[in-house]
Amino acid sequence: MKKLLIAAAVLAAMPLVASADGGWAGSGELGFAASRGNAKSENLNAKLNFSMEDDVWKDNFYLSALRSKGNTTSIETIGGVPTAVTRYDYTANRYEVGASAGYKFDERSYLVGALRYENDDFSPFNYQAVLSLGYGYTAVKNERTELFFEIGPGYKRFEPILTGETESDVVGRGLIGYRHRFNDNTAFENTFLVEAGSDNTFYQNDAGLVVNMNKTLALKLGYQVRHNTDVAPGIKKTDQLMTTNLVYNF
Repeated sequence: MKKLLIAAAVLAAMPLVASADGGWAGSGELGFAASRGNAKSENLNAKLNFSMEDDVWKDNFYLSALRSKGNTTSIETIGGVPTAVTRYDYTANRYEVGASAGYKFDERSYLVGALRYENDDFSPFNYQAVLSLGYGYTAVKNERTELFFEIGPGYKRFEPILTGETESDVVGRGLIGYRHRFNDNTAFENTFLVEAGSDNTFYQNDAGLVVNMNKTLALKLGYQVRHNTDVAPGIKKTDQLMTTNLVYNF
């Protein structure tokens, strides 16, 4: 396991080395909504993604954040009388960062090391961190369509909110990435991630429809589903997020 962690850490650092040759492209997404009056709320979601691929490397780095505040009402006993109390507080607070580095054996096969860390105040876990090393295969890649798969073992550290104690587990990581361009202005993309362990299996699916306004700006409709199989009592296993973001390509 120690050799696995060292090898994956070295592979995850390779994008910094490969960046010396250039070839990186990226995009930033931002969505914001606010309401005032009888109801007060603020919602912000942001994403940043960099990727680079050449004859040897296939690398990716991403960062995402979700924050939401709104009026929440609960029933509290005040002076022996049940009373509705309204507070302005967080209803979502999550950030996630990840990176992967792939070393190509040929045009389709590659060795991939991946890192992912998330902190979510409203999930069954205070944080989850996964380091993995595996095999990747590009099944389809042309001007319009790309489909690739990644699979391999990993090591996970996490902290359940129920106990507040850090735990670890060996997991199996799988990733399916798909992108199809309908025309010069419209594309659909979907990423499915699974991290399966003995204590918990985490699934995440991100689907998005991107419509270009010009070479730099685009609109993106996104739908995300996150699922944990093992959660504390009273906590839902599945979270869903729908977004409409402005995308800046650079």
